[in-house]
Amino acid sequence: MKKRRLGNSDLMVSEICIGCMGFGDPTRGQHTWTLDEKSSREIIIQGLEAGINFFDTAIAYQSGTSEKYLGKTIREVSNRDDVIIATKFLPRNDEEIEKGINGIQHVENMLNKSLENLGMDHVDLYIYHMWDHRTPLIEILEGLNKLVKQGKTRYIGISNCFAWQLAQANDLARERNLTPFVSVQNHYNLIFREEEREMKAFCEQENIAMTPYSSLAGGRLSKHLNETSKRLKEDDYARLKYDSTKEVDQKIIERVEELASAHHTSMSAISLAWLLTKTTSPIVGMTKPSHVKGAVDASNLVLNKDEIHYLEELYVPHKLVGVMAQNTKESSNEAHVWSVQEK
Repeated sequence: MKKRRLGNSDLMVSEICIGCMGFGDPTRGQHTWTLDEKSSREIIIQGLEAGINFFDTAIAYQSGTSEKYLGKTIREVSNRDDVIIATKFLPRNDEEIEKGINGIQHVENMLNKSLENLGMDHVDLYIYHMWDHRTPLIEILEGLNKLVKQGKTRYIGISNCFAWQLAQANDLARERNLTPFVSVQNHYNLIFREEEREMKAFCEQENIAMTPYSSLAGGRLSKHLNETSKRLKEDDYARLKYDSTKEVDQKIIERVEELASAHHTSMSAISLAWLLTKTTSPIVGMTKPSHVKGAVDASNLVLNKDEIHYLEELYVPHKLVGVMAQNTKESSNEAHVWSVQEK
């Protein structure tokens, strides 16, 4: 699989990143459809054999068991220097705030725990998972800068933010001679393209890598009408994001299906090939061998301008959903909910 430079870093990442939210003990977290250790290991190895070197996990995924499964497999079957490992940290919770743990210490505590889970001495990319409305931005930046200087992470990224927040953060980092963000991980796919309003243009101007999540819209962009899966049945969060626009989105999905048939490939490959024309390295959840194949096919597929236009022309504006739709108070509450769920 071809590789691309991750923004202003020196990291060369595969065109597709394996998203590890689907790995982890299904009894220990937000999701019930995740893979156990043996099945997770098999997918990770298949990804490595296919030339994928970029893996994205988070301390929030299934109480840290996603990090544990990933770290153990990488340690046992691969050279650490050959892979790019990204993980993410949550906002401070109520207990930390009450104890007076500031943002600097919070960031360090969370990475130390992630490194323990991974069984590694550093990660390549440490990502601010969602905006912490109760912690000063300067504390987050100073904490991350400290970790870069310590060698515990090589670079930093951000997720679930607006373009103005990313601009504000990197301006402050440059002003204080701190480490800037080199990547952004936001919600972006063929049926949710709101990142094209401001974020995409800003990232192109600043050479910030876009590594979007929900690349296949929770499976919607990879399945034929009436085809289902355990995740589609049980992922309430994905339904929150897509059910309200199901009818208009289905018209786009039908065009994905049409082009997949014309190219003798999968719907996943078409959807991801389109996203590869817009971003650096889409994050793709993989829980079956066919998912790995779809990623490889996407990397080898080139859509022409007419096909890209055909996939795009039916899109209508969508409301922001999930973390991005929350106001300041609600975002803080959601962060608290996550922290409780993942203990």
